[in-house]
Amino acid sequence: MDRAQKAAAVAELNRTFSEVGVVVVTRNHGMSVAQSTQLRNKMREAGASYKVSKNRLAKIALDGTDYLSLGDMLTGPVGLASSIDPVAAAKVAVEFAKTNDKFEIVGGAMGANALDVEGVKALATLPSLDELRAKIVGLLVAPATKLATVTQAPAAQLARVLKAYSEKEAA
Repeated sequence: MDRAQKAAAVAELNRTFSEVGVVVVTRNHGMSVAQSTQLRNKMREAGASYKVSKNRLAKIALDGTDYLSLGDMLTGPVGLASSIDPVAAAKVAVEFAKTNDKFEIVGGAMGANALDVEGVKALATLPSLDELRAKIVGLLVAPATKLATVTQAPAAQLARVLKAYSEKEAA
């Protein structure tokens, strides 16, 4: 990498750190290209991204962001999983770590809050932003649905009674 490429990489990482809600630091010991591609695809599907970068450049990119606490975790062959949704990157990383022994979670951060491995795993168990929105919509719609059911019930009962009387008279 020449100096211009390094500056561009640092600027891109800095922009990423400024926009995301969570960063998960992972260590990959000899993962194959197929495994890395599979991880990147899973991250992309969840709305997250996974990047491997030089630790020195990542540490420089941390300056001026809330993720300064990640600097101590950037040793050895690490990758950075990040997402705007605070749960997406952690969820995919934890699931992938369960099925791949060459992939481990080092830690992470949500803004200025540093997370250890257990913190990342706890974060992964939380419902995602979309799931929470669906639950809220369900809670908002439930009273209206119940109201519609209650108001329709007397009319349906009256219709059944009238039908029973008409069948009785016809017989």
